[in-house]
Amino acid sequence: MELKTIQHLCELSKLNYDDEALEKVASEMTDIISLMDGIKEFDLSYDDTKDNNSISFGEVREDIVKPSFSPEKLMQNAKSVDDCYVVPKVVD
Repeated sequence: MELKTIQHLCELSKLNYDDEALEKVASEMTDIISLMDGIKEFDLSYDDTKDNNSISFGEVREDIVKPSFSPEKLMQNAKSVDDCYVVPKVVD
C-alpha cells in the first residue's frame, strides 16, 4: 500500500504517526490486503450435501403458521420500568 494513501487514511482518522510508524502501518496494511485477497480465492458457496447432514434443504418441512399467545398474555407478568421491561439476571 502506498505511503501517501496511509498518510491520507491517518489524517482522516486523526492519527499521528512518525515516519517509522507510517512505514510499519503501510507494511501491516499491505499484509492485511494480501490476506483478504487470498480469502477471496476460496469457494464459499454452500453445498448442503457436504456438511455430513442427512437432511437436505429440499427435505425440510414446510413452515406452517399456527396460532400463538397474544402479546398481551405474554407481557402480563413483565415488569415495566421507564417504558423498559425488566428481566431477571440469568448470568452471574
